[in-house]
Amino acid sequence: MLTPKTPATEASVSRKQSAIAVLAVVAITVHLILRFGIRTDQFVAELPLLAALIFGGVPLVWELLVKLFRREFGSDLLAGISIVTSVVLHEYLAGTLVVLMLSGGEALEAYAVRSASSVLHALAKRMPSVAHRKRGSMLEDIALDEVNIGDELLVLPHDICPIDGTVVEGHGVMDESYLTGEPYMMSKTPGSQVLSGAINGDSALTIRAEKLAVDSRYAKIMQVMQSSEQHRPRIRRLGDQLGAFYTPLAVALGVAAWGVSGDPIRFLAVMVVATPCPLLIAIPVAIIGSISLAARRAIIIRDPAVLEQVDGCKTIIFDKTGTLTYGKPQLTEQLCSPEYEPREVLSLVASLEQYSKHPLAEAIVAAGRNANVVLKESSQMSERPGEGLRGIVAGKEIRITSRQKYVVGHPEANDLLPPQVGGLECLVLIDGDYAATYRLRDAPRTEGALFVNHLSRRHQIERVVLLSGDRESEVRYLAELVGISESYGGQSPEDKLDFVRRETERVKTIFVGDGINDAPALMAATIGIAFGQNSDVTSEAAGVVIMDSSLAKVDEFMHISRRMRTIALQSAVGGMTLSFIGMLIASAGYLPPVAGAVTQEVIDVIAVLNALRVAWPPKTLVDF
Repeated sequence: MLTPKTPATEASVSRKQSAIAVLAVVAITVHLILRFGIRTDQFVAELPLLAALIFGGVPLVWELLVKLFRREFGSDLLAGISIVTSVVLHEYLAGTLVVLMLSGGEALEAYAVRSASSVLHALAKRMPSVAHRKRGSMLEDIALDEVNIGDELLVLPHDICPIDGTVVEGHGVMDESYLTGEPYMMSKTPGSQVLSGAINGDSALTIRAEKLAVDSRYAKIMQVMQSSEQHRPRIRRLGDQLGAFYTPLAVALGVAAWGVSGDPIRFLAVMVVATPCPLLIAIPVAIIGSISLAARRAIIIRDPAVLEQVDGCKTIIFDKTGTLTYGKPQLTEQLCSPEYEPREVLSLVASLEQYSKHPLAEAIVAAGRNANVVLKESSQMSERPGEGLRGIVAGKEIRITSRQKYVVGHPEANDLLPPQVGGLECLVLIDGDYAATYRLRDAPRTEGALFVNHLSRRHQIERVVLLSGDRESEVRYLAELVGISESYGGQSPEDKLDFVRRETERVKTIFVGDGINDAPALMAATIGIAFGQNSDVTSEAAGVVIMDSSLAKVDEFMHISRRMRTIALQSAVGGMTLSFIGMLIASAGYLPPVAGAVTQEVIDVIAVLNALRVAWPPKTLVDF
């Protein structure tokens, strides 16, 4: 409350403020017992209050004085004025109540930060502390930080994968949904990549470590989460700005009440009611609650400052591959020679491609399965670099190659082949004869057009741009599919950076990307949003990391941000309004200091309860 706290000092701050709050509660309780129960002398009854003011109030006032000397005129200075005034006027009970409010408020904030951000620490608790390293026929348990690149590790059934690596032995599945958001068991065979943090299935796997523990995917996620906690939320400065006029207003009202009535107690009463805990507690609670809500939905907010920026953004700029597309080729056209039936060709080609690791193979096999063609047994398969894929399927020799390779040996084929267009393609040869041309493109996200079209209506976005390093024809093709009228292809990282900088100088911008070449643009934009499964560099550059790569998650983030700002302002302004009404009543003499302190506590509870609403997920956060 008094000064920004880092996570390293949050626990000690909480203990200190909790101790002061407990001291104040005990002092008030003992005072009431001595005064109204035992009915001792007033001086004796006030000794516990004096002790609370000395041991609790003095440290708080000292911290406030340090802020004052730094010219940090925050709204919590009102609390310091109230404590000092109460001592001068011998209103020790009122002063102790203010100590309770101030210390209890800071302890509550520290607790709220820890409890609201517990989701951010859940990942750390589930990681194994040891790895099972294989040394010949021996197996030894070692600490994660002792794992070296190249070490072979055994991942037992149902264990959590300790490191990023490659499967070298075994066949099984892993659940990567906790990291990637994909609700599938991912098949793992020799050569498959594995992610730290994934849960192994029923079979033991031997993996080779490809990264150190500190550089693993899991560790990067933890760094992203820790980074989000270490930033002081920029919207907190909104509380300071509100306090900048709220503090002199409260002091002026208190002085006026004192001057008109001639009673200094009225000044104290106004100061006590004016203690602005809604600004000091409710706003941070709303911010941390929003970070937690986002984290539960696979959205990591690295820089909480972005939460207050979304409503002001007027331009959104997309990279192409992996953001508006899935980053995977999709079979879009099958141009068959008249002598061949398309389904039969697809059956033969998919039967052969299911054994290939070529990037196009998965797309062709997926197309075959979607078409419900029969996948047949293949034999004599060969896939030498530069020679394409060969094999025997159903007694036929199948060859899949490129246009360039085929034309070199068959120049007359230029007249038989369809014209070359944008995207990827491959030729299919059956028993040496040309059979088909398969065209493939990067598959656009199914929700792309709906998401783009709703940006202006729901989020007041005025300009949508597609910026990509891909060929101009490919970029234009995608832009037309998703409804973007402004697109630029062939953009280098420097080009992207220059474009984003120019646009950000004009209006606030959002940049959405997923490749390493997007990192500079992500940092230059007002808000950088990274689809975080593909590049650690990109994740580090962005203010927001979408772990479950989906445009729906981008929409959720935008709504979480708007909702946070609305609720934070409701809590701050609403609390100030209630406090101001209480100050007017106190200035008129109808609310004495002790009653004013109780009234302020009620206002605090209302403001904090309203702020806590931000962590409760609504029915939906997507509106397209």
